[in-house]
Amino acid sequence: MAQIVGANNVIAEHDDLESYCGDESPTSKLHYPEAVVKPDNTSDVAKILALANAEKIPVTPRGAGTGISGGAVPIHGGVVLSLEQMNRIKEIDGDNFVVVAESGVRLMDLCQAVEVEGLYYPLYPGEKSAFIGGNVATNAGGMRAVRYGVTRNFVLGLEAVLATGQIVRTGGKYVKCSTGYDLTQLLVGSEGTLAVITEVMLKLSTPPGLREILWVPFTSLRQAIKTVPEILKLGVPVIGLEFLEKDVIDMIEDYIEHKIPFSQHPAFLLVILESNSSDEVYELANKIAGVCIGNGAVDVYIPTGEHAKRDLLEAREKMFPAIRRNDPIEVVDVVVPRSRIADFVSRVKEIAIRYKIPITAPGHAGDGNVHLHLMGRGIASDEWEAKIPKMMDEIYGTGVSMGGTISGEHGLGYEKKKYLSIAMDDQKINLLKKLKRTFDPNLILNPGKVFDID
Repeated sequence: MAQIVGANNVIAEHDDLESYCGDESPTSKLHYPEAVVKPDNTSDVAKILALANAEKIPVTPRGAGTGISGGAVPIHGGVVLSLEQMNRIKEIDGDNFVVVAESGVRLMDLCQAVEVEGLYYPLYPGEKSAFIGGNVATNAGGMRAVRYGVTRNFVLGLEAVLATGQIVRTGGKYVKCSTGYDLTQLLVGSEGTLAVITEVMLKLSTPPGLREILWVPFTSLRQAIKTVPEILKLGVPVIGLEFLEKDVIDMIEDYIEHKIPFSQHPAFLLVILESNSSDEVYELANKIAGVCIGNGAVDVYIPTGEHAKRDLLEAREKMFPAIRRNDPIEVVDVVVPRSRIADFVSRVKEIAIRYKIPITAPGHAGDGNVHLHLMGRGIASDEWEAKIPKMMDEIYGTGVSMGGTISGEHGLGYEKKKYLSIAMDDQKINLLKKLKRTFDPNLILNPGKVFDID
């Protein structure tokens, strides 16, 4: 492969491979590939895959490695195909509200580039350094999904390379299409198992006018969650609606080394809304505040000034590193109908008590995505190795029984694939396997992810 990309773009020394052997999963084990290959363009990706397919070499596509489900971990060795050098923004089309970027472009760089042109990419999954290709491969969501949806809602087209080395282009600079099967959306969220995404065409919008933040303490999570449908029924342009409990707030405060307003209370809603004028945004914020107080909120804190707003949002963005510092042993992102969040969290806490393993449960109240963290500090490894699979079966089974599914935005990777049968019956899983074999007959692309296949 050095003949394709040049010797300087191949890493084969064992000591240099470690940073490509895992991801951000709390307990991700290191899996060493035989080599890391760093192509500079789609043509080289095609040549690499054609060679790997002919020789039946496993290929693990990799972005920034910020995933937390093991999706970019080379569990079968072979080659890690790192897209880090394919980091060019190729076009910003202001007339059509489109940006075209290679998969290795960092989310923060894409957002900054389009903002310079007076445009806006609304999605913000939370990890600024993530590559846009990884966001597409996992269909990333984040705090702004209430209004804007998830990544697939913004993908207009893709350039991708099949396992055989064939380059395919899907979609285009249009917002309506009823022409054949939608290959674009089939590849979104496929976690690198069907093709290697090399270029992404994304829909943009105009920048928001004004943003307001409400931080609302409640005496219980159930009380907070009960308020969510009433907020949404107002028709107010809410872009984010988060819930947190005191145990997570304590971890965040310890991590950022300063206090968060009203942090002594048991549960909180973080409401983010946008509007075009200051008068309108204040009126909308007051409507939301009224609904919260009417549902038993202790108070409503509306930070004054951009610095105070930024502090509150950054505190929420620091949630995962704050929790991670407290030794989580499993990260879960079950999604349930919004109305069942409180019931689901209550059942999960019962499971935690029964197994004597603490669980934190923040999440996206506006879309029902609950981020569970099973905490391992002070628990012997043999104890949690015996308990965790049983707990996970119960947790996922509870979510599915409430009309939900086992992953809202993190993907399955290899860490969650063993639970897929809880969410899907054999008929559906077999259909996915047939698709996989159609796209990747020799099963070289990200093998061992999402499901196992004989």
